[in-house]
Amino acid sequence: MKTCPRMVDVGRRKFLTGAGIAAAGAAAGTVVPQRAHASPQLARLSYPASRLASINDLKPNEPLQVAYPDADAPGVLLKLGKAVPGGVGPEGDVVGFTTICPHKGFPLAYNSSDKTLNCSGHYSRFDCENGGQEIWGHATQNLPQYQLRVDAKGDIYAEGVDELIYGRLSNVLEG
Repeated sequence: MKTCPRMVDVGRRKFLTGAGIAAAGAAAGTVVPQRAHASPQLARLSYPASRLASINDLKPNEPLQVAYPDADAPGVLLKLGKAVPGGVGPEGDVVGFTTICPHKGFPLAYNSSDKTLNCSGHYSRFDCENGGQEIWGHATQNLPQYQLRVDAKGDIYAEGVDELIYGRLSNVLEG
């Protein structure tokens, strides 16, 4: 059997050592120093204001089904009974979230005993009293929370979302 005269037999140990050094060099080359920002940039995008409900429609610790920013994005409004981050209304306790899990898009269900939204697919859990923060599971982002306001008549409007909604390349609505 003839072999190529230019072929070099480096051996397994020497090959793996060289490959490891090359991989470490490539990884080190991708590290880019982060610049400090005065205020962090969020994924918030502006939407036309959309009326979702009235304060009078909400009952403490019972989810009210809504859709925002469009009919293909199910969500809930919640009156949690105590002031929370991102909460609006007279007590600062009304929040809204998408009910699509950011991990794989499974529907989320509200658990009133611990005020979490839970995924039936891979069991991610999101804390509604803490801005939709993931507290367990496979998701790699927190739950998208609606940016809400309440007008003088008690109508609740959504005006944006603070994270990317699952299945969308952006949260920009096309006109």
